[in-house]
Amino acid sequence: MQLRTIAANCRSTQTLISRRLQQLQSGYSTQNSESYPLMDSSERYCYNPTLHWNPQVEEYFIKAYGADHFSRISNALTRPSSYSCLRVNILKTTTDAVIEKLLSIQHGTDGKGINNNLIHKCPIPGLDYVVFVRGTGPHEIDYAYAPEQPVKEVIVSRKCAEAVLRGAQVYVPGVLACSAHVEEGDSVAVSVAIEQHVPGGKWGTGITRGIVLQGLETDPQYFQRKGLYIGQGTTMMSRAGIFRVLQGVAISMSNRVFNLPSFNNVLEGDIFLQNLPSIIVAHALDPQKGERILDMCAAPGGKTTAIAMLMRDEGEVVAADRSHNKVIDVQNLAAEMGLKSIVTCKLDAVKSVATEKVSDIDVTEDTSSSKSCSIVKEKLNGNMLHKENVVSNRRKDKDSIKNGIGKNHVSGGRVEKSKGFARNSFDRVLLDAPCSALGLRPRLLAGEETLESLKSHKLYQRKMFDQAVQLVRPGGVLVYSTCTINPGENEALVRYALDTYKFLSLAPQHPRVGGPGLVGRCELSDGYIEEWLRPGEEELVQRFDPSTSDTIGFFIAKFNVGCKDT
Repeated sequence: MQLRTIAANCRSTQTLISRRLQQLQSGYSTQNSESYPLMDSSERYCYNPTLHWNPQVEEYFIKAYGADHFSRISNALTRPSSYSCLRVNILKTTTDAVIEKLLSIQHGTDGKGINNNLIHKCPIPGLDYVVFVRGTGPHEIDYAYAPEQPVKEVIVSRKCAEAVLRGAQVYVPGVLACSAHVEEGDSVAVSVAIEQHVPGGKWGTGITRGIVLQGLETDPQYFQRKGLYIGQGTTMMSRAGIFRVLQGVAISMSNRVFNLPSFNNVLEGDIFLQNLPSIIVAHALDPQKGERILDMCAAPGGKTTAIAMLMRDEGEVVAADRSHNKVIDVQNLAAEMGLKSIVTCKLDAVKSVATEKVSDIDVTEDTSSSKSCSIVKEKLNGNMLHKENVVSNRRKDKDSIKNGIGKNHVSGGRVEKSKGFARNSFDRVLLDAPCSALGLRPRLLAGEETLESLKSHKLYQRKMFDQAVQLVRPGGVLVYSTCTINPGENEALVRYALDTYKFLSLAPQHPRVGGPGLVGRCELSDGYIEEWLRPGEEELVQRFDPSTSDTIGFFIAKFNVGCKDT
């Protein structure tokens, strides 16, 4: 008996040494792998993730929120919201008609429709065209673990897992590794590999795509995947097929930790899946019929189309983005929703103000595809050419894109390249700024952000804001928003705006759903000081806290533009 015990201990020690050598050879950090206590199946095969932050970033957020509050925020970010939020295109249909259609069609692979107890209109005044479809979870999943028979598993990428937690299926590009002898129709447990820090400042999983899982401790990220099982599904193709083809559904999720209905390819043009704070941004801007409005960073077009809808499609909404492909996305969405007031152009937000008084649009065209076209009207209004989009190609399968690792490459399309706009040429401007996105959920990785990267986001946003201020006419409105919990990109930007531009003043927002902003300042150990809001200003901004509001983390500030100095 003693000899068998000694032999078993030796094998265990050899396994641990082998694993450590593999980690060291691959260059991956072992900071979270120093000790591995034995785990029972209920401890391993569950969903209980923990966000690991850069230590300096964590210290900064704890100073901003307090340790307990930040812990709740961090935990909430790892879970999806408990509902899906649908914006109804009231220019084409009605909320009641959409609800009736949703109740009548089938969702998901189980063939079940939406329970009418889980769908209702948004109760917030003025948002009765918004529909909430509640999900369920978290659920405990029985993965049929048995000591003598390892569970058949599939490891997916983090991006894929985050999409699955929001209701998507597992698509082929999202699969990293799979057990041996998996055939079509097999039941598999789905876990997620989280990127680890690599010397040199890079992040990666260290998993060679297509590797065979054996259900042993030597499997890649075996211990790191503890508590990162997102559900159980049925394979739609064999293991060989998964790693041979380039697209398609690899696993149909049948048992999910979180059950949220998928609205991919459902009632296109009638509904748009959008986070509640993003809808409220359009209301904060308060667009009026006949006005000229700029959405500076418009892609993928959700806020742009919301603004056009609130204007009843009467006026002009200029949607700008620096990416050709993203501009095409906005065009396609506008065409899908039947909106004619939206004008798109390619433009870097930090170069939004024109330096010349000549026509500011150059028309460039990708002629590699005949799937989309534009009819350009040579009618000048301010410093912008109008155009009417006639786009036939539909939006791509968003779930498939999110599961993959590449960018959304859209072929074809006509895009106008802008040289900027005249000063004071817009009634209202929305700057939904590119940001650290630390409010998006579900989120399974946060450690890649550093204090330096957060500071760089803030400086970039200031450059864009400096441009936005020049484009709004006196008496107009400027709205700034982000999808991050970082005060440096939110309250600190407001402080900068009010201190730099004396003609700006914070304005009340309607509807008011979010909480107050952060008052005070933050001083770090390196002497860095960050000023936030002053008493009385906190109630004029909206901060959406994922730990209390069941939304993504979000921030909105609205400014009235007074008389500018000449």
